Amino acid sequence: QVQPVESGGGSVQQGGSLRLSCDASGIAYSILRRYCLGWFRQAHGKEREAVASVYTGDGITYYADSVKGRFTIAQDNTKDTLYLQMNTLKPEDTATYSCAVGEVSPDSSASECRDSTLYTYWGQGTQVTVSS
Repeated sequence: QVQPVESGGGSVQQGGSLRLSCDASGIAYSILRRYCLGWFRQAHGKEREAVASVYTGDGITYYADSVKGRFTIAQDNTKDTLYLQMNTLKPEDTATYSCAVGEVSPDSSASECRDSTLYTYWGQGTQVTVSS
């Protein structure tokens, strides 16, 4: 399937951890092209926000200020699987988390990967609920 598929969501107590996985094996990557691989979240009644992303051109990552030091984005060498390790979870992290993949120009930079409009392929999302 071309659409990425997320897994690993669930319910945890404040301070707990979860690791989200995103199976993006259906996407035909080219070693000659550059991509943004990202995690986004949307809480009930709020706009979608970028959580973390990685630019394949140089491997540089981006994190939202609200998750810096707690979340880590990682990918396997083939880019088929993207991970989001979430530690020290807070109730405000409760949201539906989606992974996304987008091809970008070779002269792009990691900071651009925060822009959700750059992404073409989106997963359905996985729910993360953090209780206090």
